[in-house]
Amino acid sequence: MNRWVMLLVIFSTRTALGFQYQSIAALTPFLVAGFDLSYAQVGLLMGLFMLPGVVLALPGGLLGQRFGSLRVAVAGLALLIVGGMIVSYSGGFDSAAIGPVLGGAGGVLVNIMLARMVAEWFRGRELQTAMGIMLAAWPFGMALALMILGPLAAESSWRVAEYATVVAAGLALGLVGLVYQAPPGAPAVERATLRLTVPRRVWALAVSAGVGWALLNASVIVVASFAPSFLMSRGSSVTEAGLITGTALWISIVAVPLGGLVADRVTRPRVLIVPACLAATITIACIARAPMPALWMVASGILLGLPPSIMMSLLPRAVAAEHLSTALGVYYGLFYLGMAISQTVAGFLRDLTGDPGMPLLFAAVLMAATVPAVFAFWHLEGRTVPEPVEAIAGEPLQEHGLV
Repeated sequence: MNRWVMLLVIFSTRTALGFQYQSIAALTPFLVAGFDLSYAQVGLLMGLFMLPGVVLALPGGLLGQRFGSLRVAVAGLALLIVGGMIVSYSGGFDSAAIGPVLGGAGGVLVNIMLARMVAEWFRGRELQTAMGIMLAAWPFGMALALMILGPLAAESSWRVAEYATVVAAGLALGLVGLVYQAPPGAPAVERATLRLTVPRRVWALAVSAGVGWALLNASVIVVASFAPSFLMSRGSSVTEAGLITGTALWISIVAVPLGGLVADRVTRPRVLIVPACLAATITIACIARAPMPALWMVASGILLGLPPSIMMSLLPRAVAAEHLSTALGVYYGLFYLGMAISQTVAGFLRDLTGDPGMPLLFAAVLMAATVPAVFAFWHLEGRTVPEPVEAIAGEPLQEHGLV
């Protein structure tokens, strides 16, 4: 089976994940009106989707090694279906909150398994390009949610729109179950051991890289989640706000795999991170305070798509293979923690100030804070002995703890 066909299956599955995740943001006006929620509560519903990753990131990877990527991915998609159904049939905030927790738990398993599937199929061949394409599926699903769910809810109801995410997850489950195959020669199951005894410098590298990755992604998610309501406060209709935000995400969808393509071909691609993050900080702030916010949304979509694939390669370059699996567990745990907290804080700031643009200014601060985290990582990296990527590029990644 062609590895690019498998990548298409992986892309489609991760699209369904982003589609359900963004449904709360896309349906915010309807949830606020229907359940009489505060924006802090809406932000909490968004954050609850990410919260399970704080504790499930590392165990999820070990489950994949024990039971195989396919089985764990199928289980994760089943949880995603159940979570979406609970939200669509909920009667208030308390019952609706259960859905994102279950769906988020499934999302953690799916995210980790999809990354492992990419690693198993590509094994160093166009790896960063393939990872960039996989990463682009998340904003692709988010963009679809912003462009489809709001108008669908306006024409029918928000419950019908939320149930559309259940259908998408069901289609992904069928696609993975019927089409996906492990690559030739890949072991179906591996026994996993958990090693937490690592040098202090490895912990420091994992924390600095994880903080940077969490800040970058939290900024992107806050913009995508709160930009529609901000644009509506500026006079846009729900359809126009979703279209503008979705367009910015569509642009980033192209920019993310391009960043991976650059990383596979440029000698020092990481030097692009700092200027891209600083420029993104300015454009995000301009969305909230400058004229023509739609124009700044488009500009942010271009800049926000550049660093992800490059940043994901930082930790494997600096940490020895025998410690990398544990380091990545810390990395993803911080990512999910930052994603869970940031949207609740953004919603709280919106309620506290009454300013629809305040969450976007908060997103700009998060993006700016990415830069010192990256510099901290580079400082620590200079005091360690890096693991050359070239030495492992031709070997199965799972042997080196990369999945």
